[in-house]
Amino acid sequence: MNTEVLKQHLIDPEICIRCNTCEDTCPVDAITHDSRNYVVDADICNHCMACISPCPTGSIDNWRTVLRVAAYPTVDQLTWDELPKEVPLAILPADAVAAVDNADEEELQINAADASLGSVVAPVSASQPTVNLHGIKNVITATVSGNFRVTQIGTESDTHHIVLDFGSANFPVLEGQSLGIIAPGVDGQGRAYHARQYSIANPRDGERPGYNNVSLTVKRVTTDYDGNPVRGVASNYVCNLKKGDVVQVIGPFGATFLMPNSAPSNILMICTGTGSAPMRAMTERRRRLRLAGTDNGGKLMLFFGARSQQELPYFGPLMNLPKDFIDINFAFSRTPDQPKRYVQDVMRERADAVATLLKDANTHIYVCGLKGMEAGVLEALRDAAVTHGMDWQELHLALKRQGRLHLETY
Repeated sequence: MNTEVLKQHLIDPEICIRCNTCEDTCPVDAITHDSRNYVVDADICNHCMACISPCPTGSIDNWRTVLRVAAYPTVDQLTWDELPKEVPLAILPADAVAAVDNADEEELQINAADASLGSVVAPVSASQPTVNLHGIKNVITATVSGNFRVTQIGTESDTHHIVLDFGSANFPVLEGQSLGIIAPGVDGQGRAYHARQYSIANPRDGERPGYNNVSLTVKRVTTDYDGNPVRGVASNYVCNLKKGDVVQVIGPFGATFLMPNSAPSNILMICTGTGSAPMRAMTERRRRLRLAGTDNGGKLMLFFGARSQQELPYFGPLMNLPKDFIDINFAFSRTPDQPKRYVQDVMRERADAVATLLKDANTHIYVCGLKGMEAGVLEALRDAAVTHGMDWQELHLALKRQGRLHLETY
């Protein structure tokens, strides 16, 4: 009989919010999903642990000790509504099971910071976040206090700024965190919809300072990635919310994509579309500190991409920010009679300024938006570094290990 013991990596379907972070992070493509669950293939997973820290809910950090020949197949995992209970392996010697459960971490994993493209740890000076305060079994309700369209009417990008008020309930957030909203109703299988994750767009003291509220930047989904018509259940629900409506919320989530508090700290922000939400939160945090005379003195630089100026969220407010406060660079890919320009193209045009920030150990880099931008942005950072005499491989590793390069793409 094959008695090889496996510490099988599993994802808890009860608290997973289907954000795709684990699948994007896994360097060996061991994680996959269907319309219901995210699962780990035991035949591929090498226990590198790269997916553990980025997971906003902790649903990824679950394990069961099993015989390898009896490992749970992905086809079974896709049907689960909850994790199976741990079953003792009574037929094996106790020391054989203990050897797996207590194996030296260095033997079971490679350095997670080396396995992923971005940091899996927060900046050292970041504030301690509150995570998973409310889950599926103890949801919190919030009241809609505002819903404003932040892209021009008539454009395809119907993006809204939603403000949620938590009243006297406790829901503390930091810049870079997210929350989940549960749309009412059931899916085609008659089961309640899963929560959908949205980045928080306000600083830690609230959308309105001193009030217990948060804001979100949500785009109405009307097509899938292939351009086929589709109605995004959660995004359409959120974009249609009216003032006074009550919504179910879980979270907050996120323990790594956090802004630094040390002085001085430079923040280089690169985003597209609704990826602007955490950048707005960080920028507004620094703006309020500046008004109070307590800003840390670091530089802010933003590269913001959209199809056109009319489809770029928050364009008006961005233009009102002082030029000596933030260096803003736009990239529009669908301007009539103009060549397509993406964020990485504009980064190359500003390579000298980018390289100056890269040379400074106080610089933190945040990338948020469509997955397709990730490779181009990293290449632009690499080229700026190499052209200005820096060893990109060494710098890239340092940025990841020090929590100074964060990628949140979807």
